[in-house]
Amino acid sequence: SGIMSVNGKKVLHMDRNAYYGGESASITPLEDLYKRFHLPGAIPESMGRGRDWNVDLIPKFLMACGQLVKMLLYTEVTRYLDFKVIEGSFVYKGGKIYKVPSTEAEALASSLMGLFEKRRFRKFLVYVANFDENDARTFEGVDPKKTTMRDVYKKFDLGQDVIDFTGHALALYRTDDYLDQPCQETINRIKLYSESLIEKTLALIQPPFSFFRLESCVNFSLGCSDWQVPTPVTL
Repeated sequence: SGIMSVNGKKVLHMDRNAYYGGESASITPLEDLYKRFHLPGAIPESMGRGRDWNVDLIPKFLMACGQLVKMLLYTEVTRYLDFKVIEGSFVYKGGKIYKVPSTEAEALASSLMGLFEKRRFRKFLVYVANFDENDARTFEGVDPKKTTMRDVYKKFDLGQDVIDFTGHALALYRTDDYLDQPCQETINRIKLYSESLIEKTLALIQPPFSFFRLESCVNFSLGCSDWQVPTPVTL
């Protein structure tokens, strides 16, 4: 709807809730959060004014080099948004917390892996950084549309611990199903993570309300008979 607004379309914004957005909405003031979850009693005075609170029902996380950021910049909705830089991803192993390496330098300095594993993982990251799905010279014998990610890991002789944090902390998969699928998407996801970390990965606060403000300021009106109604999408 934000893209439609900045391109001169009229947008009718309807919401069944008293706040903007669906399951990923940001609730403010704090009184509304208490009502939503049927919390008993009054808000403690120590928490200050209710309107000073903005609670995400689902925390938002986006890549600095991803498509959503490009859309936010295009619509200029960023003027209504707040961002917080994420310094990296961390994993818990053997009773300790480790930062997940996403660059060649971090791979060599990481205490998450042994010496030889570091070198192999660094070589893998160099391959990912140079990978270009439109340039067969960067494939190094891998067919992105046929070779599975499991075989790519074998190619670089990566251990199970490295495979686990690469798939879940870098490629951001929730399951291991991706291992037996063509590797192109996974490599691009790891590449996106690494590039975004250099540009600083961002957490996003209150996007539904921000898009509504954009629509209101750019091209919002009521009582029109020439609406173009898109398929409803819940943010």
